[in-house]
Parts: sequence; structure tokens; C-alpha cells
Amino acid sequence: MRYAGGLALPTTFTCLADLGRLPWFQAYDDRVVVSDESIGPVIDVHTHLALAYVRPMQLDLYRNARHTEHYLPSCCKLDLDIYVNKNFEPKDLSAMKRDLTLGSVRSSGMRKTHTVPNLLREMNELGVEHSVILPIDFPALSENWVHATSAAKTTEKLISFGSVHPYARNVRDKLDAQVARGIRGVKMHPAVQLVRADDPRAMTLYRLCGERNLPVLWHCGPVGIEPPLGRWLSQVRFYEKPIAENPKTTFILGHAGALQWEAALELTRRYPNVLVETSSQSLPALRRMVESMDNTRILLGSDWPFYHQAISLAKVLIATEGRADTRHRILYANAAELLGLERRKKTRVA
Repeated sequence: MRYAGGLALPTTFTCLADLGRLPWFQAYDDRVVVSDESIGPVIDVHTHLALAYVRPMQLDLYRNARHTEHYLPSCCKLDLDIYVNKNFEPKDLSAMKRDLTLGSVRSSGMRKTHTVPNLLREMNELGVEHSVILPIDFPALSENWVHATSAAKTTEKLISFGSVHPYARNVRDKLDAQVARGIRGVKMHPAVQLVRADDPRAMTLYRLCGERNLPVLWHCGPVGIEPPLGRWLSQVRFYEKPIAENPKTTFILGHAGALQWEAALELTRRYPNVLVETSSQSLPALRRMVESMDNTRILLGSDWPFYHQAISLAKVLIATEGRADTRHRILYANAAELLGLERRKKTRVA
């Protein structure tokens, strides 16, 4: 591990800005920026814009809000050694749940800051070259994929995945319509969409994705704060059948299996068509992955706007200290290859 002034790098912080004590960052008020020019480029494969359900989108997704209201507030204490949602205070967790439910049909709340300009500002401050936007849709009464693909058309910095609910009508046609709009993959969230990963209709969707060379990024694993049904639907054991029976489809285990990350790690050992994505994971779990996994199968994710992108970035930087090639692969190269982006040759050694 790298040492600064003879001391081990800290992993607990009084607030988001306190990440400035790490050697790669500086903080200004509640802003955290990358100050080390050797860091980057970076691709974040797990971000969201504000989502809307039942009613049409009530927000202006192109409004520049001065301050991004992440669901984990910047004033909260931050411990990198635990799963990130364990840093929530009860009042902040309740506020997040209200904003995601009742707030999804309104034009107010924290969601009004979860916009394209706010995401781009944070990316620019941290050296994030591309972010993947992940929409989540129901069989009807939502078209978040339209907003995601529209946002991606405004700047090459944003890449859109699609969302086709397995129980939607005309799944094949809907998927092809989204391909025509430029999606690079498909997002599936069993806990939100209320479909188990191995549901027969979901299996059809995975086959169609494989035929179109579209990776599937799952929400994978229980996170401990979801309703009981969502927790059950997200059990990692339900993900093996689709992986095994769709060898031509690439699957990304979002949150690296969350609280069941060891089971997710085992899936990467058994199947070559599986990658993991780091958002929300604890630093000890991430270190284990870096030490024991093929480094070509780990992707950086942040789950913005739930969390500031600097949180996931900090964990990867700490876990890969002294491993320059692994760091570059996780931060950039693996995602660039997966998404078909031109691979930028790293000119600096981290």
C-alpha cells in the first residue's frame, strides 16, 4: 500500500470533501476534484439520470443545477470499508426512498438535480471521459430509455444502454427500436422491475441481446435496504442459469453481487461471459477482487446520482495502488473494449 507522510492511506472520512486527504484529490467546499494528472482516463459504466414512471417526465433533464443533491449527502460520514449504503443516516435513507417513489411523478425534489449538465460537471472534475446511462422501464407507463438515448445524442461523453421489460409486448421490436437509437447494451433490474433474473421471458431477452452483441448489465445481489420481495428477486443464485444457458451473451454483475459478492466472484470463475462492476462495493471486497480475479473482467461504476463518482473512484485507486496496469484496465480499458470505443493508449504511469 502507498504511504503518505509515513501513514497508511485513510479509509474513513468526516464527509465527502474529506476525500481531499487522499493523494489524488483536492476538495473545494463540497466539490471533490482529481488533482493528480496521472489518473485517467476513466469510464463509469453505472450512472442514471432522473427516472420517471406513470406520468411523463416532469423534469428538465438539461437544466444546470448549481449543486447536485446526491442521495448520500456530501455531509455524511464516509467509510470506504463498508458497503456504501451503510453510510446513510436513517433520515437520509427515508428521503431517498420518498424521492424515488412519490418524487418520480413530480417536478421537485432531489431528482431535479440529476440532470445531464450536473453529471457532465462531475465527470469533468474527476477525469471521467465517458459515463454509461442506465434507464429502467416497466412494461408500460415509462420511457426512460428515450430520455437516456436522447441525452447520449447531445455529447459523445454519454453512452446509453436500453431497457426492455421482459413482460413488455413485442420485446424483439422494442429492443430493435432501441438499437436503432444507438444503445450499447441493456439494463435489467430484478428488484425494481419485479422479474427474477432466470424468468423464462427474461431468458428470451438475453438471447436476443446476445444475437445483437449487446451486453446485459444486471442489478445483482441484495443491498439490504430494498423491500423483501426485491431482496429475494436479487439473490445471486438466480443469475447462474441465464449465464450458463446464454454463453454468447456478456453479463455484467452490477454492484459485483452487492452483499453476496463472494457468490458473484464464484460466477466469474465458472463462466467466461461474466464481468463485475464495482459500484457500492466495500473496499475489502474490491481488494479481494483485484487480488483474485482476471483484471480484464472488472469495470468501474459509481451508481450516480445515488453517490458521488469520487467514492467509487477512490476505492479503485486505493485497491490498485502499485498495480498500474490493473488500475488502467478497471478505470478505462475493459469498458472501452466492451463498448467498442477507441482504446486510448495510457501515456502516464499511475
